[in-house]
Amino acid sequence: MIASLKGRAAKANLLDRIDARVTSVETLGIADLEGKVDFTLAFAMVHEFPDARLFFAEVARASKQNARVLLAEPRGHVRDERFAAELAAAAATGLSMAERPAIKRSQVALLFKK
Repeated sequence: MIASLKGRAAKANLLDRIDARVTSVETLGIADLEGKVDFTLAFAMVHEFPDARLFFAEVARASKQNARVLLAEPRGHVRDERFAAELAAAAATGLSMAERPAIKRSQVALLFKK
């Protein structure tokens, strides 16, 4: 999967802008990116982490000031209460709501680091 993604990124001349990693339930493995990330896409995956707060804490540490995080969860799989809990976990790590854009069949929030 990673090799395929990197191959497509290289073909599109985007390899220097995308960093795909395989993670574990304990960590995203991004400590080396502290304060370097402009944008994080968390699409249909935060609900898979045992602790959303740990996920958002790592993302917040890796993010630059005013970086954006697009959180999208599948509406049929992640109920309103669970999504609200994810937003609360993000807020507890310093990520604030910027807006609630629409993505079909998804619950979505665009967050930013203060």
